[in-house]
Amino acid sequence: MLKRVLAEALGTFWLVLGGCGTAVLAGSHVGFGGVAAAFGLTVLTGAFALGRISGGHFNPAVTVGLWAAGKTGSGDVVPYVVAQVVGAIIAAWVIFIIASGNPAFDITKGFALNGYGAGSPDGYGLTAALVTEVVLTAVFLVVIVGVVSSPATAPFAPIAIGLALTLIHLISIPVTNTSVNPARSTGVAVIAQGLALGQLWLFWVAPIVGGLIGGLVGRFLTQPEAAIGVAPTIPGAPAE
Repeated sequence: MLKRVLAEALGTFWLVLGGCGTAVLAGSHVGFGGVAAAFGLTVLTGAFALGRISGGHFNPAVTVGLWAAGKTGSGDVVPYVVAQVVGAIIAAWVIFIIASGNPAFDITKGFALNGYGAGSPDGYGLTAALVTEVVLTAVFLVVIVGVVSSPATAPFAPIAIGLALTLIHLISIPVTNTSVNPARSTGVAVIAQGLALGQLWLFWVAPIVGGLIGGLVGRFLTQPEAAIGVAPTIPGAPAE
């Protein structure tokens, strides 16, 4: 358990440092596309490096979703989530120290904060943010459960998951600055305080709900037919 918890903390640290760090330190140079790619690359590389130890969740919504899908034990949920949040906060603190070296840095405007209304990059409201985060997290979990459930695709799961996270960011950066990860949102909000901390509740509720939905849908779709009461098709059998 100690190694798995440390792997989750380190993987989440890398995700926030790589993804949010790119947004804060290089966002004006690489744009939305570059930030989206950075988040995808952190998951891809982190999952390949650490996935064999902990499963490579790096996200409370993923942990809860995989628990709903029957792929994570109940005893892992709380330790994993705590480790993920700690890793995210440490990464956000490191980003803050680096960014503060620039006299023009404004933590209220340039710290990869998630939000809605006044906290949204393009001013999207609460309902839009809620739907975005629930739906995209649910789809993310369907992708994850799908690729890890087959021996043929499991070895390549980090690639599919990283690309899915990249696409999710391309869709939703203008809406909420993209969370789909409560730990990622918590790390920067704890350092920045203010509006981001006041709106943080949404970026726990929506991704967790989406994770549960996606985990259950993924479980249903990947379960063997016999296990869900559907008779298997027998080649050559007459149609009823």
